[in-house]
Amino acid sequence: MDRYVGKPFLRLLECYVLSAIEQLDERQQETLRSMEPKLTDVYNLGGTWLDIVASQMAFPETLPGQIREIWESNLAKAHEHGSPVNPNEFAMAFVDQNFPSVVS
Repeated sequence: MDRYVGKPFLRLLECYVLSAIEQLDERQQETLRSMEPKLTDVYNLGGTWLDIVASQMAFPETLPGQIREIWESNLAKAHEHGSPVNPNEFAMAFVDQNFPSVVS
């Protein structure tokens, strides 16, 4: 997908959001866990892939909870209107809106 060409961190950031809203499937989680040694080398940081993303972005520990609250609010509004909510679209929109420097 053109969205990620030359921006490998962008997908990691979206996966961070998906993890925060508990919508990251097991296959994705396993892939990310297997990437941890390479991420440690690339970013010169230790920990899980989540730790590395959070550290690289200087995220506060409270961010996953804040993301989850926004997700749940959007989900409730969508259900009121009978609209489906795609977690991947939410993650992309959240990243686009809150971290434009990573997207561009």
